[in-house]
Amino acid sequence: MESSAFILFAIGTRDGFRIFDSNNGRLCYERALGAFNIVEMLFSSNLVAIVGAGEQPSLSPRRLCLFNTMSGNALRELNFLTSILAVRMNRKRLIVLLQDKTYIYDINSLTILDTIDTVPNLKGICAFSPSLDGCFLALPASITKGSLLLYNVMELQLHCEIDAHLAPLATMVLSSNGMYIATASEQGTMIRVHLVSEATKSYSFRRGSYPSTIFSLSFGQCSQVPEILVATSSSGSVHVFPLGFAINQSRRSGGFLGSIMLDSISDALDPAHHHIVHNAVPAGIKSYAVIRKVDRVADTSSSEIVACRATLAIITYNGYFQEYNLSLSNQNEFSRSLDCEFNLLTAIANNDVRL
Repeated sequence: MESSAFILFAIGTRDGFRIFDSNNGRLCYERALGAFNIVEMLFSSNLVAIVGAGEQPSLSPRRLCLFNTMSGNALRELNFLTSILAVRMNRKRLIVLLQDKTYIYDINSLTILDTIDTVPNLKGICAFSPSLDGCFLALPASITKGSLLLYNVMELQLHCEIDAHLAPLATMVLSSNGMYIATASEQGTMIRVHLVSEATKSYSFRRGSYPSTIFSLSFGQCSQVPEILVATSSSGSVHVFPLGFAINQSRRSGGFLGSIMLDSISDALDPAHHHIVHNAVPAGIKSYAVIRKVDRVADTSSSEIVACRATLAIITYNGYFQEYNLSLSNQNEFSRSLDCEFNLLTAIANNDVRL
């Protein structure tokens, strides 16, 4: 995803994979090859990494195919000993996750640059920042607690380890510039944001008091501090956390009191203020959200950022696409509106979307 004017997204189904224009819901590309578990685009380019679901002999979950949608040809295939659980790409690196190994490739030559032995990672949990200046890969460091390892995949070295949660990790995401990482544990009550360079906690938000499965986290595009973070969960609601206007928790808890307080105690003092889009998705339906665009609104007299507007896109695993317009202010005011919604399956069948 490279610009707000032209953003594509891909989905895999039992029949093949499809690519849509998120601005109008138009079906841009369709390939009926069989069932796919993974369809990963290199931004909005013609290069797509696809991994089969194993329902056909030719579509093994152990085989990664780099596919050119313009020519309709497979460019290269990589075979592994076990199933591929996740694939990530940018213009320099290709990341392939297996259950207990992660491979880092040069994407142009497909030369293996590094192999990382990992703890068992059955869900393929990872985070990857596409920026070449802050190109980090995050992987779980433990199966019993919520710690993670951060690797610099351009310099091919371990950057740091972060103890983010007491419970094992459920999901995590790096900001587009690689400066911040947000995490959620299997408990799902707390969302934490760490500054990558110093491996220190910058923000901590309480999503709710009752456990919930966090399906996805997404930062807004940013050059410095992201203005907004969103989370989707099994409750069916979307939680919106205003980072740009939140209190920097590292400043508040970095003194003597913060140094002697347990996380469970300091979390009770962390801000609970955030905003919720209720019933955006049916409860229990897995969903993935991404912040497509963020516009800052500044006070003309002081140049202070007083509000931000964001475009939120949601894809659900039962086949729907939604787009919301969000507005946040430094006075904790929040508004949202559903801009469009369409059924991806209907769009596939008819190639015609009614918004």
